[in-house]
Amino acid sequence: MTKIIVVTVLAAASAVCAAESGARASSPATLTPGVLQAGTPDVLKTIAGQTVTTVEAWEQVRRPEVLELFKTHVFGRNAVERPATLRFEPIEPDREMMEGRALRKRVSIRYSGPGGEGAIALTAFIPKTVRPAPAFVLICNRSSAKHIDPDRLEKNPFFPAEELIARGYAALAFHNGDVDPDVHDGFTNGVHAVFQPDPSVRKSDAWGTIAAWAWGASRVMDWIETQPGIDRMRVGVVGHSRGGKTALWCGATDTRFALTISNNSGCGGAKFNRMALPKSESIARINKSFPHWFCTNYKQYGDNEEALPVDQHMLVALIAPRLAYVASATLDDWAGQPGEFHSCVLASPVWRLYGQQGLVPGARTAPSAEEQASAAAMPPPDTPLQQGRVGYHLRTGKHDLSLYDWQRYMDFADRHLK
Repeated sequence: MTKIIVVTVLAAASAVCAAESGARASSPATLTPGVLQAGTPDVLKTIAGQTVTTVEAWEQVRRPEVLELFKTHVFGRNAVERPATLRFEPIEPDREMMEGRALRKRVSIRYSGPGGEGAIALTAFIPKTVRPAPAFVLICNRSSAKHIDPDRLEKNPFFPAEELIARGYAALAFHNGDVDPDVHDGFTNGVHAVFQPDPSVRKSDAWGTIAAWAWGASRVMDWIETQPGIDRMRVGVVGHSRGGKTALWCGATDTRFALTISNNSGCGGAKFNRMALPKSESIARINKSFPHWFCTNYKQYGDNEEALPVDQHMLVALIAPRLAYVASATLDDWAGQPGEFHSCVLASPVWRLYGQQGLVPGARTAPSAEEQASAAAMPPPDTPLQQGRVGYHLRTGKHDLSLYDWQRYMDFADRHLK
């Protein structure tokens, strides 16, 4: 019989709202029980059963193990990393914007492979400052015309470029669909078709669409490294919902990003799978709704989470010792807010190896039942936790990337990156 522990966490009133991942659950203002299954994988215990107590053991043994487990069982393996054919071409001449406070660059990030060519349209606003500026890269999973608009005729809090520039940050965004279409098309289009033109030979651990989008964000970083106006050592990657899952995988696989931000990423992102939350998305549901997002191997863990050799706290931990931030929303039961917070708690011991504070000081990877209950005491809504290298907040409102979220991310970056 599977042993379970019931943990009570605070959740605010929710309402039914439409969002990218499907229908959102609703509930009255109440205490929502989260059920933790026994057998949580220990992020600091190697496959051989050795406990990791040093940075060297983490970086040389355990971290590579965890990364391989995620590649094999969840996101898949990329067909290519930086292609030799990668090139950057201007879409139009650079232009001063925002009353002369920013320089806009529009770039086509182009590449080719056995199956043809691909391109990512990147919009970048760079503040006109003396020193190279820190930057945020948004993986945009909503309409690029409405949410990115390079001419700024359409302004949207999903990508508040003006606010970012005012705070001294470069603002960059690309649309995930430029890299790979968000449809289950048998991987016959997008970057998959460029580098693996014959989908019939795909392996069970071949990269899914989320891995492809993360690959696209890494190609943006390749371009950033050519830009004297951006400080490549102070760049954050940001994503919402499916984009949040993508940002986490990007931050785990590309250590050039100094900050990784997951906004309402839910199942397959920051949400801890072994916490049963009836109103949240499950592995079974996400694989049914979006079979192209993950590798084929991930499908065997629908309704079988306990067999998965990883959980999402280990994904967050792969970002250490760099900066990580996870955000939830009170009306976003579908994303499993308690599970998102819990992953931050259980990932924190890896930062401690580096002598740093994660989210919760003193948290262990395998705490007792009493410590688990204490650790799951989420902060009240709109009360950010930003002291450590792992940030978290629970915003009042629906499943969205809002100006409030961006303001908290900039606060966190002000504190730790500037």
